[in-house]
Amino acid sequence: MQSPDFWNDQQNATKISQQVAKLKEEVLIIDLIKKELQDIQELSGLDSGQQELQKFYLQLQKRVTEEEVKIFLSGKYDKHNAILEIFSGAGGQDAQDWATILLRMYQRYCATKGFKISILHQSFGDGGGPDGRIGTKSVTMEIKGKYAYGFLKKEAGVHRLVRLSPFNSQKLRHTSFALVELMPEIEENMEFEIKPEELRIDTFRASGPGGQHVNKTESAIRITHLPTGISVASQSERSQGRNKEYAMKILYSKLYQLKEQQHKTELREIKATQEESGRASPLGGGMLSASWGNQIRSYVLHPYQMVKDLRTQFETSDTQGVLDGNLEDFINAELKMSE
Repeated sequence: MQSPDFWNDQQNATKISQQVAKLKEEVLIIDLIKKELQDIQELSGLDSGQQELQKFYLQLQKRVTEEEVKIFLSGKYDKHNAILEIFSGAGGQDAQDWATILLRMYQRYCATKGFKISILHQSFGDGGGPDGRIGTKSVTMEIKGKYAYGFLKKEAGVHRLVRLSPFNSQKLRHTSFALVELMPEIEENMEFEIKPEELRIDTFRASGPGGQHVNKTESAIRITHLPTGISVASQSERSQGRNKEYAMKILYSKLYQLKEQQHKTELREIKATQEESGRASPLGGGMLSASWGNQIRSYVLHPYQMVKDLRTQFETSDTQGVLDGNLEDFINAELKMSE
């Protein structure tokens, strides 16, 4: 950065400046932790101030825990923004309502982390519940914040809800499923190039629950990547240009995810071949596929209260707290286990 020609390449200079700013922030946090530890050591030598000492200790403990978790966020795109999608499973209104509950849960979790949320596209289901609420067939949201993808990436998979159905007049117990998918937000041309002739772009009128139009022009955009058949949409903005920009972000992220899945499939095939030939495999366990058979967490509200992660075995009876966005313990347990 001290080089006289550093700013000749504006794009590269901006990128490096941002990297330096992030590194300075990390150093600043460690310096602050050191100072707080020194303050605690000084207070511990005094006869008075024990209550204040305990307060400082708990604050420091929380800060250290937060920084410790970041050690496990060393993936290529862990620091990136995230694209989160939720799809309701079979089960009609119950499943659509479950997708809406999960959307609210992640919105509240992101709020506690200081992440900024934008719903890019939402497909609404049927109404007619006891309170007239509208369910969600699918929703795509952009989550902006440092380590947004790193923290949320392990939430990908099938989430299972067991409860007394509010949509059943007899209040029978019902099991609902919803699929959550996570992708890092990928910048254009970072990994690959998408040719214009590979895209089909359609416009449509954005609408909300009950058919109420968000706006009266066909500003919503749907982009289909012809070679793969992947289709993405954005309707959050009033201009076609902005919606196209968001839709392209989602498309780049989905194509990156597809590329990663294909690579991991190749690794699994190599692993299977090695095992068949009687040789030990150096490749470890399989990947987390986003299939309906891959249940990662159960939320049981009846006949008892329990949320249990089926990978880490971490569980809690505070079901309401979890549905209100208190996911920190689940996410930390999964991040630490995966390493």
